[in-house]
Amino acid sequence: MQSTGALEAKKLDSSGSGRRLLWKNSSRKVKRHWQLYLLVLLPLAYIVIFKYIPMYGAQIAFRDFSPVKGFSGSDWVGLQNFSDFFNSPNFWLLIKNTLVISLYSLVIGFPAPIILALALNEIRNARFKKTVQMVTFAPYFISTVVMVSMIILFLSPRLGFIDSIVQLLGIESINFMGVPKYFSSIFVWSNVWQGIGYGAVIYLAALAGVNSELYEAAKVDGASRFQRVIHIDLPGIMPAAIILLILNVGQIMNVGFEKIYLMQNPLNTGTSEVISTYVYKIGLIGANFSFSAAVDLFNSVINLILLLTVNFVARRISDSSLW
Repeated sequence: MQSTGALEAKKLDSSGSGRRLLWKNSSRKVKRHWQLYLLVLLPLAYIVIFKYIPMYGAQIAFRDFSPVKGFSGSDWVGLQNFSDFFNSPNFWLLIKNTLVISLYSLVIGFPAPIILALALNEIRNARFKKTVQMVTFAPYFISTVVMVSMIILFLSPRLGFIDSIVQLLGIESINFMGVPKYFSSIFVWSNVWQGIGYGAVIYLAALAGVNSELYEAAKVDGASRFQRVIHIDLPGIMPAAIILLILNVGQIMNVGFEKIYLMQNPLNTGTSEVISTYVYKIGLIGANFSFSAAVDLFNSVINLILLLTVNFVARRISDSSLW
């Protein structure tokens, strides 16, 4: 019988040989497909440089940051910046506005592409189907600045065509952009108009993967078109819908900054001021870097908690989840 020391030496030798063989095979693969690894290296470098390295600066949320002293040299204040935000008079207003706009966008904007995709999937006229796809997809390429300019122009009192229609109905001219209660609806429905075609493409791709034999079997069984949509199409796109829902809920506190900021004016800030615009005004314009970093970090933590929670629930009740 071999001694214990000899067995251990043999295991170490075999494990070392295994590691060398694995390293040799990996090196051979890299040399053979170096072009593909180079392509992967570029986005990986982008993520590391612009996503992970800046995390070092998140510590200013716990400091009284001074550009002269730098990140590490600034005085440590702990949770004082978070406490100041929680006790500020704008805290509940910002949370309310952010949640109202986000939940409104989720309730209206999430099912809209699904409905459009299901409707397009039932169209048998190829030319009409392509035309509808082109018309609904085209607004996605309009930049945010141009989109907001169009909204302001269309809703302009006495000059916009929407106000002209309102006056034709016998209603007095309305300054839509100046009425706070209209802001969330204008923001959400313009987003739906701009993004519904792009969102529908994802679901159309999922519908293209549904087995055609299921439709034939449903027709043989006498299922109506609506029944085929309910029992074949919806289950077919459900995995993609769940993934997109998880991602959308994970970003529920991140309302589009650029569009909201461009649509703001002194008359509608009561409903348009959200966390992202508040961080910009306090942090960059007001130069209160530590306080704004604390607000933004709080926002990110809430999004992370929502993402983990929704992903956990989705994994428990369905077979689809991010991980």
